[in-house]
Amino acid sequence: MKLHDLKPAEGATTAVKRLGRGTGSGLGKTSGKGHKGAKARSGGGKRPGFEGGQMPLTMRLPKRGFTNKWRTEYVAINVDRLNIFEDGDTVTPVELIEMGIIKKIEDGVKIMGDGEITKKLTVQANKFTATAKEKIEAAGGKAEVI
Repeated sequence: MKLHDLKPAEGATTAVKRLGRGTGSGLGKTSGKGHKGAKARSGGGKRPGFEGGQMPLTMRLPKRGFTNKWRTEYVAINVDRLNIFEDGDTVTPVELIEMGIIKKIEDGVKIMGDGEITKKLTVQANKFTATAKEKIEAAGGKAEVI
């Protein structure tokens, strides 16, 4: 079998509707659109969510909440994730991306205090929790705010 021999299975495809090709085709004249009305016109039909003039569901439902567009979004990492680095390393957000710990830096990186850290590291991040700072310094490292 060769590529030019391949064809879809029997009944897997249907012939395309050839519109406006004479009355004998069954799809001539109005091309299956009937007579007049919005759906017969070009660009005709109703928009998604239109309910025939009734107040649409999206407008009937109550609106709640608020989205702060100036919110700062930090990527949170626990101290136990930093154990993959070698003793004496400097850990920055760029190194965290290279090691695959985080995918991208949003508005900054925040180090959280869950887990234990065994390596002596200099950790540079935008924010630290109090417990994270304690654990890094207890292991002999430094927590630097950038």
